[in-house]
Amino acid sequence: MLRSLTIRDMVLIEAADLVFEPGLNVLTGETGSGKSILLDSLGFVLGWRVRPGLVRAGAKRGEVTAEFQLAPAHPVRAILDEAGLPVEDDLILRRVANADGKRRAWVNDRPVAAETLRLLGGALVELHGQHDDKGLLDARRHMGLLDAFGECGAELAGVQEVWVRRAGLTRRLAEAEAALEAASRDTEYLTHAVAELDDLDPQPGEEPELDLRRRQLKVAEEIRSDIDRAGQAVGAEGAEGALLQAMRWLEGAAVRSEGALDGVLEGLERVLSELGEVSQGIEAVQDALVSDPGELDRVEERLFAIRGLARKHQVPPDELAALAEDLRVRLAAIDGGADAIAGLKRELNEADAEYQARAEVLSAKRRAAAERLDARMLQELPPLKLEKARFVTEVREGEPGPDGSDRVRFTAATNPGSPAGPIDKVASGGELSRFLLALKVCLAERSTDLTLIFDEIDRGVGGATADAVGRRLQSLGQGAQVLVVTHSAQVAARGSHHWQVGKRVEDGHTRTQVLPLSPDQRTEEIARMLAGDTVTAEARGAARALLEA
Repeated sequence: MLRSLTIRDMVLIEAADLVFEPGLNVLTGETGSGKSILLDSLGFVLGWRVRPGLVRAGAKRGEVTAEFQLAPAHPVRAILDEAGLPVEDDLILRRVANADGKRRAWVNDRPVAAETLRLLGGALVELHGQHDDKGLLDARRHMGLLDAFGECGAELAGVQEVWVRRAGLTRRLAEAEAALEAASRDTEYLTHAVAELDDLDPQPGEEPELDLRRRQLKVAEEIRSDIDRAGQAVGAEGAEGALLQAMRWLEGAAVRSEGALDGVLEGLERVLSELGEVSQGIEAVQDALVSDPGELDRVEERLFAIRGLARKHQVPPDELAALAEDLRVRLAAIDGGADAIAGLKRELNEADAEYQARAEVLSAKRRAAAERLDARMLQELPPLKLEKARFVTEVREGEPGPDGSDRVRFTAATNPGSPAGPIDKVASGGELSRFLLALKVCLAERSTDLTLIFDEIDRGVGGATADAVGRRLQSLGQGAQVLVVTHSAQVAARGSHHWQVGKRVEDGHTRTQVLPLSPDQRTEEIARMLAGDTVTAEARGAARALLEA
């Protein structure tokens, strides 16, 4: 509910403070008094598209503040939460326009973009008038309005859930078919590559190990001849043989030396022992070097094969094993791809069948709701002097989509025997206003969260018809907050709260002022609306009669 509207320096309004109430609020005044400025100011703070040049001449900036009270389940709460704004029972919108054209906006003292205001405004206030091209006359909104009237939310949610699932299956099927087609083109390459990699079977970390072993073997090849010569120099044909011969000579001499050679023989024995250990060490190295003469060739062959495959597939040698697994998966996908695609097609067919079934249930509920709405409209039109008119809610088959497979459109015929057509094409201005009012009365039975604004929707009607319009607006005000800008005394008399919009001239400057009316002032204003410039006693009596009716 809109609780208050504060306006500063907007067009002709220097200052205006309006406190609104539940029920039917009426605003009256002479033509050109500035009632449209009030609506422009409200539209400005709600983020609607409004005319440029709103700032009052001579002022640096204009400012509008609107305060709303939110019901516990008001849809605005979800918008606030998604936008990261504080969700409270009181909602304060404030927007400023500078004289240079720059604009800024706040929601509960948090700066926001104009788009956020538009989202909030669309969920807070609904404007209706003879040129209601963005309200009930917008055919794109008719389905949503019918669904709200028919309480089709659960059925619609079910259709939307299946549509989303069906869209996901369609995407996955297309991706699987494209992947299978691409993989099938590479079957020969994949088969050869997998066989080649499986045959070589490269392991992670193998390439650096082979490289190290190859370097070791190359070094061994280079030092083998030197070790062999050293072995000969130390062995039986070299130093060891010569020392053994010396040992024999000394042992023969020691018999006759009476102990003089004992120390020499002991030293020679030690030398021979150590030389034997050296000789054994050389032999061990020689055995290691010649343990597998073909190993170097084998190591080099595998090392070069691994490096060659790595270059061929443009991956590091350590990634060849992972590449082989990836290629095997791709190759297996070709074999299993057809089965997977067949499974996805089955799921998609099941989703299509479920969508069709749910859409048919939703369509049936919409058609039933359309019949009820048409019957309600049939009751509402005669009091509005449209007893010969017909209202028809068309529910036709359309293209399947997230909201079902229906096309919904509100149509009307104003003359007997005439075919029904779009409301805005077949009805005159006055008729259109009454159609919209009757339709809103019916639809408002299912939605009371919005503040409803009717801008001169009673234009072109008078007498009993105007009284019927006033009664319908009063009925709307019993379940929702309604603001009406009107020139009809019969409509104004039905209001629970009344403001007068007028102009005054001070110091050569025109100002628009908005004043709440007391009961006596209200009688005077309605008498003016009935009589014109000269208010007579008869007009005042008629005004009192309207107010008491």
